[in-house]
Amino acid sequence: MTNSKVVFLGAGPGDPELLTLKGMRLLQQADIVIHAGSLVSPALLDFSPQAELIDSAPLCLDDIVKLMAAGARAGKRVVRLHSGDPSLYGAIKEQIARLREEGIGFEVVPGVTSLSAAAAALASELTVPGVSQTVIITRAAGRTPVPGTEDISLLAAHGATMAIFLSVGLAAEVQKKLLTGYKPETAVAIVRDASRPAQKILRTTVARLSEEIAAAGIDRTAIILVGDSLTQAGDESLLYDDGFSHGYRK
Repeated sequence: MTNSKVVFLGAGPGDPELLTLKGMRLLQQADIVIHAGSLVSPALLDFSPQAELIDSAPLCLDDIVKLMAAGARAGKRVVRLHSGDPSLYGAIKEQIARLREEGIGFEVVPGVTSLSAAAAALASELTVPGVSQTVIITRAAGRTPVPGTEDISLLAAHGATMAIFLSVGLAAEVQKKLLTGYKPETAVAIVRDASRPAQKILRTTVARLSEEIAAAGIDRTAIILVGDSLTQAGDESLLYDDGFSHGYRK
């Protein structure tokens, strides 16, 4: 393998101050930054005035891998900048497989997810005692298929807090599937452009989900959150209860 490696870096949800310290250092040291131009906040590229900046939006997988491999072989520090955290809908698996075939080393550096930013914008805890201790992260089937066992109508049967990515454009279908498991009055929040200046929050219910999304004109870069954990209902955590002892408190 070459001595240089490619770093897959999570850019965070958009606010440049939500980039990790490690991520900022890597961008400041990079020679080449290949970024998802339609999704990554332009402000993050200000950390790399010294680097060659390449927008991957018009490129296919082979083009991107060739650029990463050529840069690494030339001894350059290559950062592949992904929005949010690369582990969620990041499409890094195939890039990593190609780099392995090319004998190029790599590293994955996590980022703050848009889910975390959306929950923060809502000031909501997604795991509330007595309401839900589970968060399901999923998407509706569109151009990218979803395994049949992970259909939203099946997942809705759990009644857990659900975070639905990449699906706001399919709101009517999502609503229909949610109603198979959630009560119509179950709380819903849609957060568009979480942490960015254009951030928009829409609170509604499962029964009014598609209607409210259409009225607000939200058609992309939004997360749909479902569950009564969003209402601040539920029990208090035992963690700080004065009658609850643990290894650090009797």
